[in-house]
Amino acid sequence: MPVPAERIRALNAAPLRPERAVVLHWMTSARRTRSNPALERAAELGRELGRPVLVVEPLRCGYPHASDRLHAFLLEGMRDNAAALAGRALYHPWVERRAGEGDGLLEALAARACAVIADDFPTGFPAQAIHAAAARLDVRLEAVDASCVVPFRLAGKDFPTAHAYRRHLQRTLPTWLDRLPAEDPLARAPPPWGASVPVEIRRRWPAARGAELDRPAALAAGLPIDHGVPPAGRGGSVAARRRLAAFLREGLDGYAERRNAPDEPRGSSGLSPWLHFGHVSSFEVLRAVLRREGWTPPAVATPPRGARAGWWALSPSAEAFLDQLLTWRELAFVTCAHVPEHRAYASLPAWARATLARHAADPRPAVYARAALEAAETHDPLWNAAQRQLLREGVVHGYLRMLWGKKILEWSATPEEAHATLLELNDRHALDGRDPNSVAGIAWCLGRYDRPWGPERPVFGTVRYMSSANTARKWPVRRYLERHGP
Repeated sequence: MPVPAERIRALNAAPLRPERAVVLHWMTSARRTRSNPALERAAELGRELGRPVLVVEPLRCGYPHASDRLHAFLLEGMRDNAAALAGRALYHPWVERRAGEGDGLLEALAARACAVIADDFPTGFPAQAIHAAAARLDVRLEAVDASCVVPFRLAGKDFPTAHAYRRHLQRTLPTWLDRLPAEDPLARAPPPWGASVPVEIRRRWPAARGAELDRPAALAAGLPIDHGVPPAGRGGSVAARRRLAAFLREGLDGYAERRNAPDEPRGSSGLSPWLHFGHVSSFEVLRAVLRREGWTPPAVATPPRGARAGWWALSPSAEAFLDQLLTWRELAFVTCAHVPEHRAYASLPAWARATLARHAADPRPAVYARAALEAAETHDPLWNAAQRQLLREGVVHGYLRMLWGKKILEWSATPEEAHATLLELNDRHALDGRDPNSVAGIAWCLGRYDRPWGPERPVFGTVRYMSSANTARKWPVRRYLERHGP
């Protein structure tokens, strides 16, 4: 089955160049070799044209918030890809050693390519890079959505609430469940026998050596990036699949009851870092959950009313998890694709900006500078624990991440300053920062996808309020505080 046309965007008017040597896959956000529609599209063109696939996976040092943490995670993924692609496609993992050193690499490879297939991503550096490249290339550049089960550009608009998007998803999803990408995108790709990356390219932009990829932290330590954010977690598709298997085995059955409990380490899937870097896909996660549940397509018989439960005819925990994976995650991609200034404070709903403006001059219970917040130096032990988890592990427990954002709003001089601080701390320290889900989650703390809540409160107005005291009464937090203490 070919890659659906709805996943593919031509970003320039240049033609295919069938006389050239390879089909180039420019791997920037879906950094994996399984269930990858972009790699599948490259292999599809390779079969049509009788050309091998060349995968270039670049790692620049000048992207925003480049750090030891993000670089090491990405390098571990490159190591896994090198092993998975050996003998199946040409692979050029390239690591920039000095800012600007990578200029010209894509153009040099594209000059030898029949077509260039890129990852479609709706926010941040990857989105800017593919659009900037489109005008420079003399060959067709296609961007392929390898992120969402229902292509994120298909709706053609943003949705104000999760309920509204869930109704759209329930109407459209059955069609896409029958059109999931191939688990092995290179199954029928022409082998790369006798082909190689031209020597002049290898000399100017040498591929990262296997020994370097085996020591990602050491390689990152020698690069001109932020060394104040140390490595955390284990990147790559191998670690992602191991985490997914553990969640299915130990966490899924109790997900509905445990996912918001800070003291329960098995409560969440923990997959967000690997989903962000594309080391695992929502396609693979969805397939794994449905197989474990013994689901069959006729089970979807409930009309698309937008309800959170019951539509799948699965266990409550499986339905709760799929609502996070599909409704909330894919809604974030839709918003980023259809709201041009989605990272701006001005993109928040008008009602939220209005109520926050009315209370902008309210006295705060405390006001902390960004440096104090970053260092977890507040009067609130639970908030400090959440911030320490972010500093040490690159993640924050899902429920506490909402509290973390709400308290920064309460402790900042203005709501605009709070929004900027949230983005900066999350982008710098979170493994899944800079992701549509992170952007949307931060905006949710200030009213996106929500409605006004009473009673009207100081600072918050009618934006939903959360407190550490209420959280500690609702969920056990003692072990969480012990794990993430000073």
